[in-house]
Amino acid sequence: MPPITLSTDFGPGSPYVAAMKGVILGINPAATIVDLTHAIPPQDVRQGGLFLAGVTHWFPADTIHVAVVDPGVGTKRRIIYARIGDQHYIAPDNGLLSRLTTRKQPLRVVSLDNSEHWLPEISATFHGRDIMAPVAAQISLGLNPEKLGARQPSLFQLNWPEPQVNPGGIAGTVLSIDSFGNLMTDIEQEHLRSVPAADLRIECGGEIIQGLARTYGEHSDGALVALIGSAGFLEIAVVRGSAARQLGAAVGAPVTLSW
Repeated sequence: MPPITLSTDFGPGSPYVAAMKGVILGINPAATIVDLTHAIPPQDVRQGGLFLAGVTHWFPADTIHVAVVDPGVGTKRRIIYARIGDQHYIAPDNGLLSRLTTRKQPLRVVSLDNSEHWLPEISATFHGRDIMAPVAAQISLGLNPEKLGARQPSLFQLNWPEPQVNPGGIAGTVLSIDSFGNLMTDIEQEHLRSVPAADLRIECGGEIIQGLARTYGEHSDGALVALIGSAGFLEIAVVRGSAARQLGAAVGAPVTLSW
């Protein structure tokens, strides 16, 4: 039986999370429910999309991922089921799954139109509990997603700009900031394979870093470093500190590489 994961902007300890779990277990008492995060910034669909793209592919095949970052709840925006790679996703169709599709196109997209698979009463403000949770539970019990509603040709797409790669450099962007204050960029390791690490010059927030570090611990406390993080992207960090605070950098800040 595949696990069901939950990713939301509800906040830790939220009663909304507990309600969704109650609905899932009421339909499938044997369900394994995994909390991925409930700390996505409120209504921040873009950060939710980055989170899903960064972690969900590590899960076993056929895992069911329910994602609720839904500022348009109750409006005409669709709720969809998507099969992307070997994973199932249930989410509002507001761009939350669009970062996933920059690497793999969906194998199937279905609009959750068939109310037979929802709770009997639907709140205008909590579709995560009343529509997405019961659908996830039923898929975990073997429901064919084709029965959820009509096939859709595509997902709603957010604009995900790519780094600008030139013969002598790259212009990228800070995509997110992790809990340590590390600046996570959109510049991939693949962009840098032909460049000696020592030759790289990284500029962000008015500071210049010469060369790539292999890991944090090879520099002293307080050092500003650039390295390839565990997800395969360039990140900027302060050893035992916060690069975001030291550089005054936010999501969207430019990062320039030259050699």
